[in-house]
Amino acid sequence: MDKQVNTHKGLNDLLARPLLETMWRRRTHRVPRGVEEVAAGSMTYKSEQEPKPLSDLEEAVLIATTGATGLTMPDRPFQDPDTGRLVMAKPNLTMTGRTAGSPDNAQGTHFFLINDSGTYFLRQLPPSGEPFSPETLIARAAEAKVQLLDRRLDVNQGGRNFPAYLDSNRLLSNLPGTTILVPVVDLSHQYINGLMYLLTQPDGSRPALVDDRNFYFSAGVKEWVRKKFLNDDIKVPLGIIGSLRTQLEAPLLLQNLFLVAEAMGLGAWIHATISPPVLTGDPKFSDRYGPMLGFEHAVPKWRLMDILRWHVPLPRFTNLRSHPIALRHKGEDLIVAKCPPNFATMSDAVDAVLEKKFGTGGVYQDRETFKKIYKDDYGERYLAEAAEYNQDVISCARDVCNYIYDTHGRFPAHCEAIHVPGVWLQVHHVEIPYYEKFFKDGLTECHRNHDDLWDGDGGS
Repeated sequence: MDKQVNTHKGLNDLLARPLLETMWRRRTHRVPRGVEEVAAGSMTYKSEQEPKPLSDLEEAVLIATTGATGLTMPDRPFQDPDTGRLVMAKPNLTMTGRTAGSPDNAQGTHFFLINDSGTYFLRQLPPSGEPFSPETLIARAAEAKVQLLDRRLDVNQGGRNFPAYLDSNRLLSNLPGTTILVPVVDLSHQYINGLMYLLTQPDGSRPALVDDRNFYFSAGVKEWVRKKFLNDDIKVPLGIIGSLRTQLEAPLLLQNLFLVAEAMGLGAWIHATISPPVLTGDPKFSDRYGPMLGFEHAVPKWRLMDILRWHVPLPRFTNLRSHPIALRHKGEDLIVAKCPPNFATMSDAVDAVLEKKFGTGGVYQDRETFKKIYKDDYGERYLAEAAEYNQDVISCARDVCNYIYDTHGRFPAHCEAIHVPGVWLQVHHVEIPYYEKFFKDGLTECHRNHDDLWDGDGGS
């Protein structure tokens, strides 16, 4: 969004607040306004206030912080200076940037928002050139929100124990008046894309992938080793590849959200979510807790070798390896992982990633976007000169992906298709009397001034 002077006191204060000051004074504030009780022996505290939910504008600022902020730059070399050989310079899955970094700009992190009015999925909107104003922020927040439930997502009060909540978290987490932001990360797109990127190394440096969940046998690449496309002296286990770091997006975005909440004078708290399989509605827990967020799960068919590979002793325990693979709501695909049963085969899933990047309408066919990124005709030069994945890279990646699914009955096998990091951010109005009573340096002037700056219309 374009930044410009506006008449809202809270927004103006937020835009003027020094980053280093916010970082230096940042502290977790767990106790929300209107808390029923903080039972702590002689420090037991009961609020005399009512819970106060965040305003539409306060939540809209947080929602904007999860979203797109403009376009990234492919500021990378695409030739080896020693050999002149082209190196891969088109790894990005999207050119849209966010407030936090992402491996190959995968941007696989999606957010849910929970408040007193309901539980929402937040669509990833394209960047906006509109002014940074209350009206624009609130309108875009409304456009982003997809209501999944007309209530605050939670387990019943009697069930606020492990495996749903951890220890004392159950006493202050997800209370009335609070807003929760929950990240989940689709790892499947970048798993395929990152695998292809790994296979673009120079001759002699491309690793032979082995399966550490299958006695370190070749992960479908024997023929590629025989052809010398892969170097059998460099073995990389699939378990080491893991999630290709895509899961790191979520904590970076949560930290940004935390800092924004702090700069607004709100309380913020990153802590353990409701247990991830409970949260997504995993079949292991859905009988007890219900569908929760309502993800579709894939449960691989049990095979005899699962006893050794995954320590699943009998077919009746096969849901130990279930994982979320899609979220759909009223006919709309909100998150769809690149794996069966969403695709007929893993070859189809790989082709879908390639189509999104290089096919008609794909990232690297969108010349108008690169005109916005580059000056003069440099965007056209980049698109014409920078290398794409060659056919050997694509075919080898297909073989690895098909091996994983055929061998283990799910994709990915060594991580989830859709990963729940297991932490969420709670944002709330601070119970100021609590912090004033017990702590020497519990509040900043930003917390004390919050209501004056943000209540009402915020007009100057």
